[in-house]
Amino acid sequence: MTSQMASLRKLAYMTCGDWHTAEDAVANALVKLYPRWRKLERPDLYVKTMVYRAAVDETRRPWRRERSAGDAMPDVALRDPAGGTDERMRLRAALDAVPARQRAAVVLRHYLDLSLEDTARVLDCTVGTAKSQVSRGLAKLRESLGGEHVNLTGKPMEEWTNAVA
Repeated sequence: MTSQMASLRKLAYMTCGDWHTAEDAVANALVKLYPRWRKLERPDLYVKTMVYRAAVDETRRPWRRERSAGDAMPDVALRDPAGGTDERMRLRAALDAVPARQRAAVVLRHYLDLSLEDTARVLDCTVGTAKSQVSRGLAKLRESLGGEHVNLTGKPMEEWTNAVA
């Protein structure tokens, strides 16, 4: 699990959009996974399913609905001399516009590089449904970006998640 922790945190963060909530979701999922570990055929996929569901559940908790006054303030995007931060902020905003299930499908398929079959297992759906969720998520992402080019060369997503952490 130690080798998968970063991947699980990223999945949870991409699902719920908050690092603290993502960490809680991963911790809750691992606590529930521990007693079942020896009975599982593919614990790596099972834990991804659990983390995805826990991240969605964390955003539904009643205390998450209570927001501080600072949350109502809009984030101001400032130009970064390096340009990398602007790309990450633009991509994060575009990802936020994608519905949670489609965002999870896109993240599992293209960010975590899972196969369609594994993505379907994590999302607990058929391969066809996973395929359509990925397709719709990518279409929504493209629409949100307005056809603008996003530089994804190198390791921008990894730098992005490390910078936020």
